[in-house]
Amino acid sequence: MSETFRSWDDSGLPPTALGTVLTVGTFDGVHRGHQRVLECIARRGDELGLSSVLVTFDPHPLEIVRKDAAPALLTLAQEKLEVIAESGINYVAVVPFTKTLQRYDAAAFVDQILRQRFHVKHLVIGHDHGFGRGRAGDVEVLRRLGDTRGFTVEVVPAVEAGDGVAISSTTIRQAIAAGELERAARLLGRAYSIAGRVQDGDRRGRLLGFPTINLGAPSSRKLLPPAGVYAVRAQTHLGAFGGMMNLGARPTFGDDTVAIEVHLFDADGDFYDRAVRIDVVSRLRDTRKFDGVDALVAQLREDEQHARRALTQPLSSHNVKS
Repeated sequence: MSETFRSWDDSGLPPTALGTVLTVGTFDGVHRGHQRVLECIARRGDELGLSSVLVTFDPHPLEIVRKDAAPALLTLAQEKLEVIAESGINYVAVVPFTKTLQRYDAAAFVDQILRQRFHVKHLVIGHDHGFGRGRAGDVEVLRRLGDTRGFTVEVVPAVEAGDGVAISSTTIRQAIAAGELERAARLLGRAYSIAGRVQDGDRRGRLLGFPTINLGAPSSRKLLPPAGVYAVRAQTHLGAFGGMMNLGARPTFGDDTVAIEVHLFDADGDFYDRAVRIDVVSRLRDTRKFDGVDALVAQLREDEQHARRALTQPLSSHNVKS
């Protein structure tokens, strides 16, 4: 499992780490393309006897460079670190992205961050990578810098979906925004997830025979699929449970507040104030207003049948190639 550290004036690496195999980027979503890069630095680190390090940023660079263009995030900071922890790399460095860092050109970023702070000996980057002011640090620039500064550069080719388009955070955002959760899962290599802490709710679901855990209003930085009802799997302190989630308002009760409520199947326990991760598997229907409680309950029973059926379908990895 990787060790995480936040650092601006010190790498946090142990004194014995005389060199690193390193990659750098935002890695929002930690999708299949990102995973290929992480697999590469872990493997090269083992081969060369060096520590493998991911240097990533918080906040997302566009929040500083051009806030109006900053995308909603596939993975908030803690969500991203939890996925990376399963990658097999040694260290994750979360570097604060600031106005000062924005002004670094590629050479300054390499010299002051990657070499001085993180002791890079072998740099691994994705096929379309660029960093430094104006993203000028592309493959050719980095190779020239490596030749003069004593590190090597390796480029990991694209991982493509079946339509021939390279997997990217942008294509995954488009799929999620359209409610195409199965496609997003194929590109991510796992179900899209929403993490949170269970809050006290209005207990309305319990009165309907469908008690819920409530995550409340989501973060404004988190990308959410369209409002609706979804089949989900919940990862909790008591184990994993299938379930169904209502994302959005409760129009039958005149409640326009956007919230995340999840009914867990076959679960019994106290989840209040506990951290949970909701893996969103499949979209079942739109949110809509019903003509009374009886009609809503009848629909919830039907939703449960559809959700249980959806949860029996395996995640397909077809139509993804490198």
